[in-house]
This record gives sequence, structure tokens and C-alpha cells, in this order.
Amino acid sequence: MKPTPECNPLQLALCQLDRVAKKIRLDPCIHEKLRHPKTILIVSVPIKMDNGKLKVFTGYRVQHNIDRGPSKGGIRFHPEVSLDEVQALAMWMTWKCSVMGLPYGGAKGGVCCDPKKLSDRELEKITRRFTTEITPFIGPRKDIPAPDVYTNPQTMAWMMDTFSMHSAHAVPGVVTGKPLEIGGSYGRNEATAQGCVFAIEEILRYRGRELPDSTVVIQGYGNAGAYCHKIAQAEGARVIAVSDSKSGIINPDGLDYAAVSAFKKKTGSVKNFPGAKNITNRKLLELECDVLIPAALGNQITAENAPRIRAGLIAEAANGPTTGEADLILFERKIPVIPDIVANAGGVVVSCFEWAQNLMGYFWTEEEVSCRLHDIMVLACRQVWKISRKKRIDLRLAAYIVAVSRVAEAARLRGIYP
Repeated sequence: MKPTPECNPLQLALCQLDRVAKKIRLDPCIHEKLRHPKTILIVSVPIKMDNGKLKVFTGYRVQHNIDRGPSKGGIRFHPEVSLDEVQALAMWMTWKCSVMGLPYGGAKGGVCCDPKKLSDRELEKITRRFTTEITPFIGPRKDIPAPDVYTNPQTMAWMMDTFSMHSAHAVPGVVTGKPLEIGGSYGRNEATAQGCVFAIEEILRYRGRELPDSTVVIQGYGNAGAYCHKIAQAEGARVIAVSDSKSGIINPDGLDYAAVSAFKKKTGSVKNFPGAKNITNRKLLELECDVLIPAALGNQITAENAPRIRAGLIAEAANGPTTGEADLILFERKIPVIPDIVANAGGVVVSCFEWAQNLMGYFWTEEEVSCRLHDIMVLACRQVWKISRKKRIDLRLAAYIVAVSRVAEAARLRGIYP
């Protein structure tokens, strides 16, 4: 299904930039530069399938900006990957890295495929061929990929190995999100969720609330959603509903992380989990709760369902789950939204830690990683909250003011070459 104009991710990203540019009176020349990605790469990924037939997939890598440092961003394998989506995600990565104070610009990549219909051998072939095609454009000092939707540490291991074979020496810093055994960092797998929970705790505190005893609803049960369940439960929250791509489940008394994750691993879905009632993803988003965590794909909260959202706080663990029109409705209804560029930034923050450790050849303990992540998340939330209160604007616009201002200043200082 093609997105409506409201839901087109690139148009949403550009509208968000235009909105903040007007608010901060951004130099028109810098504004124009930031509206366009630095590099767009579209590649063919031909592989021989297990049945012996040749199939050609399409891959993308978009580098949006490098004014603050090398570009950084994930690689997703999904049947709905498109150039517009990847461009939008690359731009959002620029703002995400900036608002977190990281020395990166933004990038994103993907291959249009359905991993659920591919064998492990076929996934490895796609990964290695795609990496080969983009090898001239990536590197520890140029552009550093990471896992995203339907990619994981094994995917990164294949990418790192392929790039290293072309370089004739090991280059662990070319990707992040790798297994520990080949240069990964402690805390990376749960980093997105851990950062999201840190952000939730901080914003709740500003609102005079605490996470313990709060009710939580999570849409999406991949890496981010599942770990959000685990960490929120450990912090004393009551997770009353979760969902995956097939179904949602609800139990007002709470859902146990260990039991739900074991059931999903066994059956492939949370659907029909014992002791819970099945619920649609649409209804799940409209449940009454203290915290709603969209951790699936984009465009989940729209102008159509925003009037029926009954959460006290929304934390975007997914990229772009809320449309522009929905943002305005939620702001009018006084439902704060911790934007994706803050709420799900834990992954790129710990990726930065991993990259730094690879460059140094010195590795930190899990406690050091968690403490550093906490400090960065708290500082970013504090800066964004302060601006939102001072200017009486929503948290997304406040976060964009911080992020775009920093990138714009870097662009001004560097100037235009030649």
C-alpha cells in the first residue's frame, strides 16, 4: 500500500525541517542544503537463490549530511523499503546524532526484500553482495552502518567480514552492532530500549510521575519493543499490552516478559498467548495507559486515530510512527510525545561507543556503557524539555531546534566547497 501524502516519510521529514527552519530563522542557503542528501546510492543486488534461480533485489544507501562527522545509520531488510523512506530516515539520523551531541551526520540504507521468506544462506548472500556494492562509500571514517529492521548482529558480522576481505585486513569499525567476539560493545543489543526507558523516566519525572507502577503499552515486539518490555518491567512498570505484526495481546493485570518472549520464540507470534486476550494493533494504540511505546514501523499514529489516543505519554521507539497532523492533535490534547530522534537514540549512542572502542582498541564494561548512555540521554532530555517549556512548543519541535541549530552551525563554519 502506497502512503498517502500525509504519511509519505520524506515529505514528513522535509515538513519537519521547514517548520523548525522558520522557527529559528535558519539561513536560507543552509536550509536549502539540509533539504537535500549528500549522496544517494541505488544498487542492484543479484543473488542465486537456493532453488538455483537468479533474483535481483534493490538496495539503497543514502548519506544525508557529514558536517558534524562521518555519516551513521542502520541497514534494514524489509519488503516495503523505498528511496523516499531511506532518504527520510537518513535525515532523521542527522538530527538524532546532533541532538545527542554525537560526532556524526546521518545515513540510512536498506534492501527491498522479505527476510521471512529467505533462508539464512540467501540472507547472507544478499548482505555480502549489498556490502560489496556499497564498499567504496562506507568505512570507519566515512559512513558506518548498523542494524535496523530485520537485521541483527549476524548481519553486521557478514558486512564487517565482507568489507574486511576487500580491504585485506580486519576493519571492525566499519559497522556497529556486531557480536562481542568481533569488536561489538556490551549493552548494544538492548541500547535502543534502554535509552528509551531512560528518556521515559526523565520526562515522567518532569511531569511529577514515576515509571514504577505506571501502565505501559508497546506496539511492536522486535528488538526494541521486547527489550522495552523487559526493562520497563524490571523498573516496576506494568506492561498491560504488546503486539507484533500478526496480533496484539492484552492483560490488565500485566504481561510477564519472560513468558511472552518464550511464547513468541516458540510460536512465532504473541497471538493466543495464554491468559491474555487478542487485540488488533489498531485497538492497542487506543488503550488507556500511562505510557505508549510505538516500536514498530512508521505512520502508526495519524490524524485518523490521534483523537482516540488515551496515553499519558508517548515515547517513539520506532522511527516516524507519528504523522505531522497527528503531532498537532496530540499537542492540542496535551499528550506529550518524546520524539524518535530522542526516544530511540540509545542505539546510535551505544553504536558511537562501539565505534570509539574499535578505534581505540580498548573496551568498556557493561556498567560503563550503561552509565554513559544514561548521562547522554538525561542531558538531551533536559535540553529538549527546557526549550519546550520556554517556547511553549511540543517536544519534537524543541528537539529539532537543538538538532538543526547544531548542524546549521557546523555547516556555517565549514562553508561551501569550493
